[in-house]
Amino acid sequence: MIKTLTTSICNERKDNEGMNITSVNVRRLYNEGNMRALVSITVDNDLAVHDIKVIEVVAENRIFVAFPSRREQNGIYRDVCHPIDKEARQVAEELILDAYYAEVEASKRQIEVVKGDIYPTSIA
Repeated sequence: MIKTLTTSICNERKDNEGMNITSVNVRRLYNEGNMRALVSITVDNDLAVHDIKVIEVVAENRIFVAFPSRREQNGIYRDVCHPIDKEARQVAEELILDAYYAEVEASKRQIEVVKGDIYPTSIA
């Protein structure tokens, strides 16, 4: 199931000097492997970026955001789309991870409701 989650933080950056991420959509959550979520963002209500991955590195106890990339013939991955500077990356990663954590929490609450035999109208 694809769920759209638009964070309220998205509209706070209105300095006209950088990108404004106007929506963050957590498209899918994963429980197996190291990929935790597949995310899309919209920039300035004009450009959509799909296939952004939230990846967990269990050995290092960290989660990071990987922007879309493709594998070249020599085996090296090259970004298809990515933030240009450190500030833009930090803003994008913060919004994406906030949306991811919010979706994980919503998913946990939904599971608890189902286990308690209380079915909300959206599930029943």
